Amino acid sequence: MKKRFKPGTEIENPIVFSSIAGQSENINKQKDVIKANFLIIWFFLNLILVIIAGRVFYLQIIRGSYYQKMAENNRIKTVEVKAPRGLIVDKSGEIIASNIPSFDIAFIPNQLSENRIKREQIYSELAKECDLEIEEIKNKIESIDSSSKNKYLIKEGLDYEKALVLIEKLQKFPGIYLEKTAKRKYEKGEIFSSILGYTGKINKEELKNFSNYSLTGYIGKNGLEYTYEEKLKGENGKILMEVNSDGTIKEELEIKPSVSGDKLILNIDSKIQNKSYQVLKKILEVNEEATGAVMVALDPRDGAVRGLVSLPTYDNNLFIDGIKNKEYSQLVNNSRKPMTNRAISGEYPPGSVFKPLLAAIALEEDIVKADTVINCTGVISVGNWSFRDWKTHGKTDLNKAIAESCNVYFYAIGGGWNNIEGLGVNKMNKYSEYFGLGNILGIDIPTENSGRIPNEEWKFKEIGERWYVGDSYHMSIGQGFMTTTPLQIAAATATIVNEGTLYQPQIVSKIVSSSGHENEIKPKIIRSDFISEENFKKVKSAMRETVLIGSGQKLNDMKTETAGKTGTAQFGNQGKTHSWYASFGPYKNPEIVTVILIESGGEGHDWAVPATEQILREYFNEEEEEVNWEMINNIVKNRAGLSEATF
Repeated sequence: MKKRFKPGTEIENPIVFSSIAGQSENINKQKDVIKANFLIIWFFLNLILVIIAGRVFYLQIIRGSYYQKMAENNRIKTVEVKAPRGLIVDKSGEIIASNIPSFDIAFIPNQLSENRIKREQIYSELAKECDLEIEEIKNKIESIDSSSKNKYLIKEGLDYEKALVLIEKLQKFPGIYLEKTAKRKYEKGEIFSSILGYTGKINKEELKNFSNYSLTGYIGKNGLEYTYEEKLKGENGKILMEVNSDGTIKEELEIKPSVSGDKLILNIDSKIQNKSYQVLKKILEVNEEATGAVMVALDPRDGAVRGLVSLPTYDNNLFIDGIKNKEYSQLVNNSRKPMTNRAISGEYPPGSVFKPLLAAIALEEDIVKADTVINCTGVISVGNWSFRDWKTHGKTDLNKAIAESCNVYFYAIGGGWNNIEGLGVNKMNKYSEYFGLGNILGIDIPTENSGRIPNEEWKFKEIGERWYVGDSYHMSIGQGFMTTTPLQIAAATATIVNEGTLYQPQIVSKIVSSSGHENEIKPKIIRSDFISEENFKKVKSAMRETVLIGSGQKLNDMKTETAGKTGTAQFGNQGKTHSWYASFGPYKNPEIVTVILIESGGEGHDWAVPATEQILREYFNEEEEEVNWEMINNIVKNRAGLSEATF
C-alpha cells in the first residue's frame, strides 16, 4: 500500500540536504584550523615577547652596570699619574737619593687605531721624536695582543723638551700616552750603591707578586730600594678624560693627584761613608794583590749602621734609564764581582779578629783568668802535628795575648794544652752563635749571608771525618772551617764594646710619610746577658793594649783614645791572606765600632790599621795625616821573614 503525504507538507530533497550538511562540516573544520593557527601564532608571539623582555631585564638589570661601565670606558679614558718615590737622606738630612722629572711613552693595544695608514703615521712620528727605528717601534707594538688592555712601554726617560713636542702630536693618536714620571737620581752613586741598591722597570715575574703595578712601573731591585719598596713607592694618581669617537681628548673630568712615597732617614753618616770609600778605593789602586775591600761602622749603643762600603762596586745611576744588556752582563760577569755586597754577603775566615770573642768566652767559662800566664814557646806539638805561632811570645797573659796576637795562648784556651782544659768545639760553637756568628743578623738590606761556625756533626756530614784537636786549634784563631761576614764581626765587636748586648744592625732610622708623620724604628735586641760585663771589660782593656803596645800602634797617634784587634787570615792554598782590623772609640765612652777588611790584601797592620786611622780621624774631626800608600806597598813587597799570618 502506498504511503501518501498530506497537502501542504514539505518534502525534503535528499540530495539537497546532503549537500548542505557537507558544507557546514567543512566550515567548522576550517574554523578549527584557523583557531589552532591563531593559537600557535599567539603562543610564539608571546614567547618572543617574553624572550625580549627577559633579555631587556638581563641587559638592563642584571648586566646593566657592566654595560654602563663599557659605555663609559668607550667615552672616558684614564691616564695614570705616577707618584714620585720617597727621598732618602742620611742622619744629618743630606739627600742621597732624589727624583728628577722624566717622561715615558707607552701604549694600550686595544685603544690603538686599526687603520693601517694612521698606524704608520704613529710609528713614523714616534721614531722621529724618540730616537728609535720605525721597525723597532712597529715590532714592539704589533708583538702584543691587540685586545690587551695593559699598558706597555715604548720609550722611557724622555726629557722635558721632547715631551713638549710630543704632547700635541699624541692628541691625534689614541692609545699612545705620554706619562709624566720621576726617575731616580743618586747623588753619589758608587759611594752609596751598596746601601741604596737601585730601581728598574718591573718585570713579568715581579708583577705576579705586585699585581697593583703596571708594566711601565718602577720597582726597587736591591738595597733599601728593595726592602722599603712599599714605603718608597707612593700612591699613583689618575686623570679621567672624556674623548670623542676617534680618541681625541675633549676635556679633563677628574684629577686625583699622586701621593709621594715616604722619606727614609738613615743612620748613615755621609762623612764616614765618603771617607771610607775614598780610602779603600786608593788601597785597591795601589795594592795589586787586593781583590776587594769592606768597611762597616756601627754604633755599639743601639746597632745603628753609620757606614757600609763594599768595593769594587757599581754606579746605581746606570740603571735609571734602563741599563743595556751588554752593560749589565759586564757587571754581572765581572770577575771582581762589583754587584756583590761583600760587607753582608762576603764570607771570610776572620783570623785574629775572632780572638777577643774567644777571650770573653774563656773568661766566662773560667778556662783562664785575665792574669793567667801561658808560656808561648812559638809552637804546640800534638803527635806528629805542629801548630805554630808567628813568633815566640814568652810568658803571656790576656792583655799581651790580644795586643801581640799570640796564637799559642788561644790554641790553649780553645783546644786545651798542658794544664789548660780548653773550651772545646761545642762551647766555641755555642758562644759564637750567641755573638751572632753563623746566623743572619737581619740588617734591612737583602742578600745577607750567615757564614759558618762548624762543629763535630758538620765536619762529619760535610767532610766525612771526625773532629780533631787540631780543628779546635784552627778554630781558636779564626781559621779552619770557620767563615764570617764583616757585618758579623762588627756586630760581635759591638757586643763586646757595649758589654753584652747584640743588636740587630739597622740602616733606616725613621720613616716619614708625605703628611709629616714620623715612624721611628726602635733598636732591636737579638741577645743579651750571655757573658758578664766584668769579663767584657777585661777584654776591652786588652784591646786597648793593641793600640798602646801592639799591632795597632799607628792609631796611638790620634787624640781620641781607641782600641782594637788586627787580623791576618789565611785562605786558599797559595799563602794569601785577608787584612782585618776591628776598632772602637772613644775607648772610655764608645760611640763607634769599625771593621775594615782588605780582601786578599795582606797583613792587618799593613793595610787595615792605617785605613782605620784615616777613617776615624775624619769621624772624630781630627787633623788628617797623609798616608803614603805607595810606600807601604813597596815595604810590604820587599819584606822578608815570617808574616803575622793568622794572627
